Amino acid sequence: MIDKLLIANRGEIALRILRACKAMGIKTVAIHSTADRNLKHVQLADERLCIGPARSTDSYLNMSRIIAAAEVSGATAIHPGYGFLSENADFAELVERSGLIFVGPKAQTIRLMGDKVSAISAMRKAGVPCVPGSDGPLDGDEDKNKAHAKRIGYPVIIKSSGGGGGRGMRVVHSEAALINAINLTRAEAKAAFDNDTVYMEKFLENPRHIEVQVLADGQGNAIHLGERDCSMQRRHQKVVEEAPAPGIDEATRQYIGERCSRACIEIEYRGAGTFEFLYEKGEFYFIEINTRIQVEHTVTEMVTGVDLIKEQLKIAAGLPLSLQQDEIQLRGHALECRINAEDPERFLPSPGQITDFYSPGGIGVRWDSHIYSGYTVPAYYDSMIGKLITFGENREIAIARMDCALKEMSVEGIKTNISLQQSIMQDENFKRGGNNIHYLEAKLEG
Repeated sequence: MIDKLLIANRGEIALRILRACKAMGIKTVAIHSTADRNLKHVQLADERLCIGPARSTDSYLNMSRIIAAAEVSGATAIHPGYGFLSENADFAELVERSGLIFVGPKAQTIRLMGDKVSAISAMRKAGVPCVPGSDGPLDGDEDKNKAHAKRIGYPVIIKSSGGGGGRGMRVVHSEAALINAINLTRAEAKAAFDNDTVYMEKFLENPRHIEVQVLADGQGNAIHLGERDCSMQRRHQKVVEEAPAPGIDEATRQYIGERCSRACIEIEYRGAGTFEFLYEKGEFYFIEINTRIQVEHTVTEMVTGVDLIKEQLKIAAGLPLSLQQDEIQLRGHALECRINAEDPERFLPSPGQITDFYSPGGIGVRWDSHIYSGYTVPAYYDSMIGKLITFGENREIAIARMDCALKEMSVEGIKTNISLQQSIMQDENFKRGGNNIHYLEAKLEG
């Protein structure tokens, strides 16, 4: 087993990793920027090292400093969490070239899945359902590109192969606008991602966002742990997540899950991963694989009883998968609300000192966060300050517990989106379930 782990992240996920390590008897090394010396996991870690100034480029994104910190501390493995360097193939390669264990997939897998065109090609080959599209990158042949769009059917969407998070994409409703849209997306992709490869897909107008959690050991074993619904989004950013997805029956769950598991075996996937799909009219359409732990992994843990971080660490240590598919049983329902330090109306970040904080509790309530009274939320990083998770025997109970927990929670000194989350829990359409990815945006604009 890994004996000492360096946590190459910050905030709630760093604390989450530390807790798993403590439970497994693994010593921890916390790296931090000058702005983060008072983070909870930094205070609790066995060792702590400051690796640079507040800016991410000088600290959490500085590969050489992270490797040096691992070498100085004697850590044998690095867990990247999510964000920052978690899906950076060059970092994964550097970690392993330095004789350390990277808690995640192999570098070549991250590269394969990080390029949307190659990922879709691999998934088609593995039998995972994909959105009808150009089946490869678009070139400069305008007539051929028009023929692609005509075959697929308007509206289509032009996407950057290296994009993500809603960036590097453009919807096209007519042939007259097609060529200009391709050229604009290509130029933007080159500027943003240094990769001007673009491709075309059918634009699904009212889909849900459903994802499947997998675990694979890279030794020929893979399982799925059910699905999550992440359709409550604002500007392509998830706000509320839940498991299981409303309206997905057991036969459908097994159908899509088995295809994801099979794909993991075919591409020799190692670690935890998430297959993201658009789901419309009873059909799944592959978007991408996130080759890391997800923010919303908590709801899967609640309904399966599986500690996903522990499983990541076991797999990274070279152990075969400790779970079999028939051991995975979904029980009850779980919700997660992302709590952000931001203005709930203008959605602007709200850094500053938390003067007073009260955490909710009770049966079926989980709070994953690094904040405390007196903690100062820095202005340099993502605005999420915690994740409120509730569990119930069914969806109605989980929603009721979330509504109660949100009312109990108090964060003073900064603005938060707690009131927005309360309005979602009280929304009748949300309570019915099955809303598409545009629902929340339309609700806020209305």
